[in-house]
Amino acid sequence: MKKIVFLLAFGVVLFSCKNETKTTEENVEEVKKELAYASFGMKINDADALSSERMMEHYKGLKAGDTVPAKMKAKIVDVCSKKGCWMTLDMDGENEVMVKFKDYGFFMPLNAEGNVVVNGKAFVTETSVDELRHYAEDAGKSEEEIAAITEPKFEYRFEADGVLLEQ
Repeated sequence: MKKIVFLLAFGVVLFSCKNETKTTEENVEEVKKELAYASFGMKINDADALSSERMMEHYKGLKAGDTVPAKMKAKIVDVCSKKGCWMTLDMDGENEVMVKFKDYGFFMPLNAEGNVVVNGKAFVTETSVDELRHYAEDAGKSEEEIAAITEPKFEYRFEADGVLLEQ
């Protein structure tokens, strides 16, 4: 009986004194830069948004009457100075897109600037002289600039149902 107790005690001491080194693995998580956005209209996110240059490739393939559902990122050039009911976005340094908001359901801040993500429908259209003059007036252009508008313009357009304004 003494032998059994001695062997049992010896086994407990042997296993408890075992110098085991444990390695711990550290999980390094990639920290993604979180951007703060002000949201207007329908709730959207910035995932899968096309760059403005990539979106221009889609625009160049459109004819009047065609529409394409899209989400894109671009920089604001101008916003309606009266109530924020439209904005223009720079696409590639040469081309701009006129953005209006679905059913006038929301408006942009009059002082909006910077980058935005817009979600909705992209299309092309020909804008009349009267409408071009109206937009120039809303943008606060001078009388000379407004009077210089004499021809309709082929334009890239976008009807947004949701906008994220980078803050």
